[in-house]
Amino acid sequence: MKRVKYIFIALLSLSFCFANAQKKELKKASKDYGQFSYVKASKDLLELANEGHKSAELYQKLGDSYYFNNKMEDATKWYGELMKINDSINPEYYYKYAKALKGIENYKESDKWMSKFYDQKPSDLRGKAFVNATNYLTIINEASDESIEIKNLDINSKFSDFGTTIHNNKLVFASSRGEGKLYKWNEQPFLNLYTAEKQSDGNYITTSLFNQDVNTKYHESSVAFTPNDSILFFTRNNYYKKEYKEDELGVNRLKLFRLRLSSENNWSKVESIHFNSNAYSVAHPTINADGTKLYFASDMAGTTGKSDIYVVSINADGTLGTPKNLGIIVNTEGSETFPFINTEGDLYFSSDGYPGLGGLDIYVIRGFESNITGYFEIENIGKPFNSAQDDLGYYEDLETKEGFFTSNREGGKGDDDIYSFTVQECKQFVTGVVKDEDTQELLVGGVVTLFDTKGNKVATKIVGDDASYSFELECEYEYLIMAKKESYLDNDKLLTTSNKSEEQQLDLLLEPEVKAAEVGTDLFKLLGLNPIYFDYDKSFIRSDAERELAKVIKYLKEFPSVKIDVKSHTDSRGKDAYNLLLSKRRNTSTINHIVNSGSISKDRITGKGYGETQLINKCSSGVKCSKEEHQANRRSEFIVVAN
Repeated sequence: MKRVKYIFIALLSLSFCFANAQKKELKKASKDYGQFSYVKASKDLLELANEGHKSAELYQKLGDSYYFNNKMEDATKWYGELMKINDSINPEYYYKYAKALKGIENYKESDKWMSKFYDQKPSDLRGKAFVNATNYLTIINEASDESIEIKNLDINSKFSDFGTTIHNNKLVFASSRGEGKLYKWNEQPFLNLYTAEKQSDGNYITTSLFNQDVNTKYHESSVAFTPNDSILFFTRNNYYKKEYKEDELGVNRLKLFRLRLSSENNWSKVESIHFNSNAYSVAHPTINADGTKLYFASDMAGTTGKSDIYVVSINADGTLGTPKNLGIIVNTEGSETFPFINTEGDLYFSSDGYPGLGGLDIYVIRGFESNITGYFEIENIGKPFNSAQDDLGYYEDLETKEGFFTSNREGGKGDDDIYSFTVQECKQFVTGVVKDEDTQELLVGGVVTLFDTKGNKVATKIVGDDASYSFELECEYEYLIMAKKESYLDNDKLLTTSNKSEEQQLDLLLEPEVKAAEVGTDLFKLLGLNPIYFDYDKSFIRSDAERELAKVIKYLKEFPSVKIDVKSHTDSRGKDAYNLLLSKRRNTSTINHIVNSGSISKDRITGKGYGETQLINKCSSGVKCSKEEHQANRRSEFIVVAN
């Protein structure tokens, strides 16, 4: 099982014991469990459960035995039994149960137990991540691109095959396909490093052992080469110079080792990295594009969770500096592991600490190495890369467009399988039309210009009869797009592109440029106002009227020498004298609104109420008219009287 590759992740959570076990069989099963013999332990524990034995410890260990070998259907069964019999459960089992439920795609029930986990441990980053993104399935679906075709490689075996790196046109990977002593965790052979030759058709075949100085009778995996191929880092059990060492609990940890390429093109003897330790694990290296930094996973002192991502400087002579934990901006109390840094500085890693589809999911922090803000957005890269099972070991070559990742999802050839894919080229476009904001008229001859973040002009388009424009854009970039046309105000918009191919529709609406009006001009026509209507027998300013008066106020501010005369009118219903008074009240309301709302001097506005003396339609007294026809007469007008 893929859990072999990051055994150190689980070691911290496997310290439970049956101190008071009554039965010999239970002691035997507990001993196997404590030695990570999960396949063997699960058989003995299952026999005890079927005989009717019930205890929290039994159900914990039985659930764990299946959980750590990725048999989530069985794990959910026994974790479920644990939840039934014990009210004082370690909250970590709520978390494990939730993860196991995701493994069988029961997301609704999983969310229920994650909520319980958060209630019990509200400060835990995993719980916080969940409550801050309860719509995680929607987010992941939006990030998914299932048009990407993934291929199960022909070189996969019935055992565990995982972790990939391209070197000299060969695929370097780890596999337990060999012979020899079985690893008690999953009863598969120990891992070795292999290579596969790339063929002219792009397929990889003809597997062979990578290097006899690297491969031993214990686990080897996860290699990384410096950009000039002169130094190789890889992961191995704590076995160096034929000495096998364990920590104080009897656990053999993982370490990083280094080989150097000589001028004769031969690899040197294996060297141990200076910060390796018998007390913790260090594994899964990846090196950035300029060969100055190495990222890895570890559970050394200071680790937030079961394993964290670290970074260390690579000196000119190939030695390493002091490791630095990437901190809680990346790491959680769960497992962050299998980092990969691509040539653009995007950091990929696998985690079970963030809301995902199940098991380990692959995440990315784009622009990680170039980011100086200290704020990082962690993205689940979605399907088809992530599934309800464990997904890890992401690797991509942006020059050849080859990509690989590892998964133990259903439909594979064996345990963990390596999948390939073609790295998608990101293509971004923006299209739209230029229109009059008020009339929606197409503005032929409008000029649309694209600027970059430094204000440099990228492209310009003079729109034709259909007033349309189109630009091809860079991905993950920010632009300013501006539209201009004579007699209109300029309009500009900020535009940000994503990391996926897409076309954005952005219509650019231009507001007519208002010029200083001559005396006698009707602002109603000049500004394209909607009528300033009043309710029947009322003089207050309606909300729709406020929007129109805001345009008058804006105009008066823009042209401070303009003075206007406000004319207010009523319809013909009611007595003449009353309507005259009503129109005066409406006139006063209109003028006061302009003065109070727009800081416009009162000496710039005159006005008068005309009652029903200036009707604009046939609806005089005694003439039958509709509500709409009468309303047309209840209005205010604005006439320029000085400029």
